Amino acid sequence: MPNANNDFLAPQSERTSQPTSALSQVQRRAVGELLRVSPVADDLARRFQEAGFTLALVGGSVRDALLGRLGNDLDFTTDARPEDVLRIVRPWADAVWEVGIAFGTVGCKKDSFDIEVTTYRSEAYDRSSRKPEVSYGDSIEQDLVRRDFTVNAMAVALPQKEFIDPHNGLEDLAARVLRTPGTPEESFSDDPLRMMRAARFAAQLDFEVAEDVVSAMKAMAERIDIVSAERVRDELNKLLLGAHPRKGLRLLVDTGIADRVLPELPALRLESDEHHRHKDVYEHSLTVLEQAIDLEEDGPDLVLRLAALLHDIGKPKTRRFESDGRVSFHHHEVVGAKMTKKRMTALKYSNDMIKDVSLLVELHLRFHGYGTGEWTDSAVRRYVRDAGPQLRRLHKLTRSDCTTRNKRKANALSRAYDGLEERIARLQEQEELDSIRPDLDGNDIMQILGVAPGPAVGKAYKYLLELRLENGPMERDQAVAALQEWWATQS
Repeated sequence: MPNANNDFLAPQSERTSQPTSALSQVQRRAVGELLRVSPVADDLARRFQEAGFTLALVGGSVRDALLGRLGNDLDFTTDARPEDVLRIVRPWADAVWEVGIAFGTVGCKKDSFDIEVTTYRSEAYDRSSRKPEVSYGDSIEQDLVRRDFTVNAMAVALPQKEFIDPHNGLEDLAARVLRTPGTPEESFSDDPLRMMRAARFAAQLDFEVAEDVVSAMKAMAERIDIVSAERVRDELNKLLLGAHPRKGLRLLVDTGIADRVLPELPALRLESDEHHRHKDVYEHSLTVLEQAIDLEEDGPDLVLRLAALLHDIGKPKTRRFESDGRVSFHHHEVVGAKMTKKRMTALKYSNDMIKDVSLLVELHLRFHGYGTGEWTDSAVRRYVRDAGPQLRRLHKLTRSDCTTRNKRKANALSRAYDGLEERIARLQEQEELDSIRPDLDGNDIMQILGVAPGPAVGKAYKYLLELRLENGPMERDQAVAALQEWWATQS
């Protein structure tokens, strides 16, 4: 970035509550990050300037630059209306999309950068509507005051590199605290989803949330009901995929917002788990989530994280106080799988994700029947068959579900699961467990039995599959004989 230096990132206000070294550190990071994107950003800014408009890098892009984590997604704001933005970017960009144009946003791609240019705007919710009302603004100050948090209400005007920070976002960034540009009540009234964003940013950035913001979230929790399920789901996903999801989830529960968007989670707080090793199942579930994250291999895994968070939500409905003083939760995994499906459906998750997460919740206790390794090969085959493509995630979820403080017991469980995984690996090598099928296919069955396609073929296939699971692979003549013997009993 030509002529870039630390001075251009000095906050406009002289007031500062942070040591100079803390501010200068984030300033130096910002310069380095902005240098990297300067050629594309400056080129685009000059085009807007030549057309008589202004352009500024804004919001999360400035925040992430200051944190030293700016990616290739760049957000800009401008006084140009969407039709003018289209006219400017179309000859310049590699691709342009208009999916957000109703909200004043034009998207485009240039080289390796994904860019969004949004017209200065303000938006608010009508109490009877699930969609924000959008109106365009005339100044960047007007645009910044409507943003969710001060750390997202900073901008760098281009190409002159003027740092704009009317709400002291730089100070809050250095202090790692989330505040709103105006009052929290005004901000959350404009867009109630910002209450969930507070929890999401706490999880993503490990920031603290200002007390007045938390108080407003508690007082206005019911306002989240007006937000569409899709927007709530997307914020929940971003929270769960953050580096510190426990922090964000706690905030949702403590403010009462979780009671309205994920009530199964706070319902766990009063339910002691059957091991009596944790304060409650709520704390246990958050610990399982963190332990599952530690086992991830290829980056954040939303399916695994959802399954870890929800795996015990069936316990409140199945809790029983036994005559010997114990507390039981019989079949909570089955009940929990049904509850998971219902909640995820309400939040508009895809059918595939609902199926995968529900299956993991349903199977998360299956291993505990393994004991000291007395499972037959048939039981191991069924374990693999039932898990299907989710077997690797089931391994991680099951291991994560051990939160006992008893090291001897924890080590014994770990060794037992090591043994199960070794047995699975041996059987997979011998029998191709990942694609368990009967030794005869549908065409073989029809030819051998002399029947046409119909229910009888399906019943025969199912019988042969059970034989395959029980006995392992069979020679063809053995399979034919078994099929004919079974068919004789059917007639």
